[in-house]
Amino acid sequence: MPSHFLANPSSTPASNPAESSSDSPNDAVSVSSASSRHSEMWNYLWIPFLISLSRELSLAKAQSTPILLPSQLDSSHSSPKCTALNPKLNYRPVIGILSHPGDGASGRLTNASGTSYIAASYVKFVESAGARVIPLIYNEPSDVLFQKLNLVNGVLFTGGWAKKGRYYEIVEKIFKRIIEKNDAGDHFPLYAICLGFELLTMIISKNKKILESFNAADMASTLQFTENTNIEGTVFQRFPPDLLKKLSTDCIVMQNHHYGISPKTLQENRDLSSFFKILTTSTDEDDKVYVSTVHAYSYPVTAFQWHPEKNAFEWGLPMIPHSEDAIQVTQHIANFLVSEARKSLNRPPIQDVLDNLIYNYSPTFCGKAGKGYDEVYIFTQPSLAHL
Repeated sequence: MPSHFLANPSSTPASNPAESSSDSPNDAVSVSSASSRHSEMWNYLWIPFLISLSRELSLAKAQSTPILLPSQLDSSHSSPKCTALNPKLNYRPVIGILSHPGDGASGRLTNASGTSYIAASYVKFVESAGARVIPLIYNEPSDVLFQKLNLVNGVLFTGGWAKKGRYYEIVEKIFKRIIEKNDAGDHFPLYAICLGFELLTMIISKNKKILESFNAADMASTLQFTENTNIEGTVFQRFPPDLLKKLSTDCIVMQNHHYGISPKTLQENRDLSSFFKILTTSTDEDDKVYVSTVHAYSYPVTAFQWHPEKNAFEWGLPMIPHSEDAIQVTQHIANFLVSEARKSLNRPPIQDVLDNLIYNYSPTFCGKAGKGYDEVYIFTQPSLAHL
């Protein structure tokens, strides 16, 4: 039965004929007012109804519209063929990751002399983007180490604490070799993360005391892009706009360091400012601003004070972001490194690569302590302290 609210007011019989036929002005105003109220009520009821009906019709139309495959859209598509691969790209890239002194677990796994490690998160980070890994064991004989460097298409320097001795010297030698490879025409990328970034600032500036103290241990943060920065050709170029925005508003990157470099110090150092452009800065727990991402002007070298590998692959520190946005950050950063490595001209012998891949080693689970790395690859070498 239709509601009496939907009835036409003019068709509703008057309860008192005498009153309905009155010609007095007051009665006319009363009738007009009642008619207006009924009209307003009519609008209040019909407008929401029409909006709801429109939404239901749109939803029904969307649900009834089939999702067509590419072959169904193109009627002339009769014999599908795969797009030819770019012959200039290397679709089997290998990244060399430099090991770091120690066992990665403060001696809980081993205190053996000559031990070094690579956190498995760095390996997974590279593999997630479609590359394989060869460990560059920092304290193995130099000729062996640099033979391995000739088997890879890019290098990753990890986080850690070592800033002197043989480790510093090897980082410096590898960095110089990377520059030489690029100068010779091979597109050979380098990622330097946390300690790796700090070592590059020391090496490029030729100043081992250039680093400053910052309070950014076990801290999630934002990234603030420098004013008018151009991200074309950088690690951020393929980030979707919404994720780029979230980098500056949401704490979706992981910081874990006590040292770094301020924008002022970097810009005032001629060697650093001519080699790197600052992409982002971040703020520590004491509101001190430090450089968080840089990209070389003339080389495929990117350095991060933060840890892009941790979001997806580490669980030991409580402040590591694990949201979907944070995981996307990890993946985009990894994708860029491997996309750069695919441009490398190096095509080493397949068997030599297979003999040196990290698959020849097994990771050790060390996350039971609930801190530090979850897994590490441990390498034991004879002491080279005499070298």
